[in-house]
Amino acid sequence: MLYLLFSDSAAKWIAFFGLVLAFLLTCILLRALQNILPRDGGRAFAVNGILSQGKPRGAGLVFILVFCAAALLFVPFERELLIYLIMIAAAMLSGYLDDSSKTPWGEYKKGLIDMLIAFVCAYTFVNFNGPVFSVLLTGTAVTLPKPLFILLAMILVWVSINVTNCTDGVDGLCGSLSIVSALSFYVVFTQVLGNRSYGQLTLLMIICLLGYLWFNASPSKLLMGDAGSRALGLFLALLALKSGRPLLYLVFCIVFILDGGLGLLKVALLRFLKIKILKNTRTPLHDHARKNSGWSDTQTVFRFLIIQTVISSAYLYALAG
Repeated sequence: MLYLLFSDSAAKWIAFFGLVLAFLLTCILLRALQNILPRDGGRAFAVNGILSQGKPRGAGLVFILVFCAAALLFVPFERELLIYLIMIAAAMLSGYLDDSSKTPWGEYKKGLIDMLIAFVCAYTFVNFNGPVFSVLLTGTAVTLPKPLFILLAMILVWVSINVTNCTDGVDGLCGSLSIVSALSFYVVFTQVLGNRSYGQLTLLMIICLLGYLWFNASPSKLLMGDAGSRALGLFLALLALKSGRPLLYLVFCIVFILDGGLGLLKVALLRFLKIKILKNTRTPLHDHARKNSGWSDTQTVFRFLIIQTVISSAYLYALAG
């Protein structure tokens, strides 16, 4: 809201210092608060899961709160944005409570919470923007019945929350992939749509993630936990919706979809329909890459980032052409 107090030229400097401040606050608070965060218990079935045992978990509590506070201060205020920030904080809080719980929350409990958050976000979007979206590349506008649009938007948000959560299993992977995906949306907001507000918002999240990655780069000192991954998944889905081209999620977050989504699909088909797929493939795919293909953690992170960067860049190049 500080931009309201200054001229346009001064507001640009305020935005600059806001980004720097968000990075510094994230780093300072993560260092100061890491000892009071819950500790990771290790994951028995994950590749190298034992290496995370005892590390502070739930760092998403810190960088998501810094992001929300900075967004309220340095991004032009909108009622719609305020609701989204509240939902991002709610997704973070539900993840943090799960991170810190002695008994992990059940899948159905977490799924229901995610669905409620998804409904609020989908309903809010339609209320402020209408049930309209644009087709990829062509930009052709399509209008859907409101109930159908809300349902599809809910599915997008729910899927994004959960595939992002499933991808958080290698030091630096989820945070780095989120940065690449967010940067892709940033280009669309600033160069295609001319949406300065959401461009600033996207950069703020990137900056906060960079502060987190300062401590999470392999070998990590702390982990984002569900507090970070669930909020990030929601944020990326909201960027896709606000871009006016929600199908961009399929392009800019394809690695999240494949890495985390295939595991969700595999489990769902087996549990509800007794159908077995990908029998010889470990999921999430980052575990298959490390265990079956022999990739190191660093190779896994960089190669997944390279794949996402190539796909995002190819789309942006085609869009510019």
